[in-house]
Amino acid sequence: MKTTTALSSLTLTLALAAAFCMTGAQAATSMTQATYDGAKDDIKASYKLAHERCQTQSANAKDICQESAKGQEKVALAHLEYHYTGTEKDRLKLHEAQYEARYEVAKEKCDDLSGSAKDVCVREAKTQRDKAKASKQLDEKVTAAFSDAEMAMMRADYKLAKEKCEAQSGDKKDICEASLKSRYPDL
Repeated sequence: MKTTTALSSLTLTLALAAAFCMTGAQAATSMTQATYDGAKDDIKASYKLAHERCQTQSANAKDICQESAKGQEKVALAHLEYHYTGTEKDRLKLHEAQYEARYEVAKEKCDDLSGSAKDVCVREAKTQRDKAKASKQLDEKVTAAFSDAEMAMMRADYKLAKEKCEAQSGDKKDICEASLKSRYPDL
């Protein structure tokens, strides 16, 4: 009962952290370093409390509890990092932390079984992890393709705008070129 209460409070704490972290890149700029550091300390303290409460259990239940606490900490830290930076790289790390945490807990739960039932359980856990990993890889490729397509469209727009500027003369051409530089600073 104590462990269930501890895990429930840890889950609530992590769920609240996740709710704040789900706002994405826009919120990334509003979090100060002090807020980030404080949230990180809170996550680590919650993990320590959950880990200590797992010590009251025995055998595989203790292992499952500890693995669950570790996974929740890793996911919460990944959520926090993504919320802080808002980068695509950290969003993908969050996705990876989530599926790895689920895998580790599922694998621990398989230790309660034996024989072919355990083998099937482990295989199922690995399959779920591999599917999530493949989904992450697909997500990375789609994101890269989208970024490449956006850049190609921007280059095409720039090329057309540049030709329009070159067709003008005098002050109009100077204004057009200045506008072009401000609209496409990276090209």
